Amino acid sequence: MKNEYVPQLSEIREVIPHTDLEYTFRMAWEGPEVKPGQFFELSLPKYGEAPISVSGIGEGTLDFTIRRVGKVTNEIFENYVGDRLFIRGPYGNGFDLEQFRGKELTVIAGGTGLSPVRGVVDYFARHKEECESCTLIAGFKSPKDILFKEDFAFWKNRISVVLTVDSAPEGYEGSVGMVTKYIPELTFQNPQNAAFICVGPPVMIKFSTLELLKLGVKEEQIWISHERKMCCGLGKCGHCKIGGTYVCLDGPVFNYTEGKDLLD
Repeated sequence: MKNEYVPQLSEIREVIPHTDLEYTFRMAWEGPEVKPGQFFELSLPKYGEAPISVSGIGEGTLDFTIRRVGKVTNEIFENYVGDRLFIRGPYGNGFDLEQFRGKELTVIAGGTGLSPVRGVVDYFARHKEECESCTLIAGFKSPKDILFKEDFAFWKNRISVVLTVDSAPEGYEGSVGMVTKYIPELTFQNPQNAAFICVGPPVMIKFSTLELLKLGVKEEQIWISHERKMCCGLGKCGHCKIGGTYVCLDGPVFNYTEGKDLLD
């Protein structure tokens, strides 16, 4: 019987810096199929492990966009191309692309919350014929905090993109303001055929979904993703449990009809 706690070694194929604190590590992967929004446990002996969402899926590779915020991630940042990390997964349910095909899809993401949904945005940007329309509203704290700049340059030519920052220096020519500022501007050919994904800090999810509901969007049209204190990934440790729900097993992607009660 396979021991689900045993990780496998994966080689770092590429390291892509975004900011001083956020890099994408492109890792070798020959395992089972992975969905956008699923996560893995990345680890180093003596330092521990950390749950990291998949931010990209390639041929024989997986992307993990990591923020340098603690003991494990600090050590991961000392490893570069050719080095190896331990990974185990994938865990969680991820985003099912089938739910969004043929829809007028809007993705609302805040900060590093863009990472788990990047695969969805990129898929429909490259396969525009599979959805009625695709809109991305992405917000970051400041211009220097923007992730995936090369992706944004490509997406802007394929789908509708609003890239905004909370604050910016004088002379900044881009959009300024929180993502909630731009939600009331959304329009749809057929509101009943619209679908929404909202990912980011809990407070951003809360107020973004409130804005969507003000537009008359039904709760069942909204999907959210939680990133709550996940540890083992197997529903054993209880760190991610909210009521009777284990986020690592039942999520991290939830329809808003279920996920709204999990906001804490």
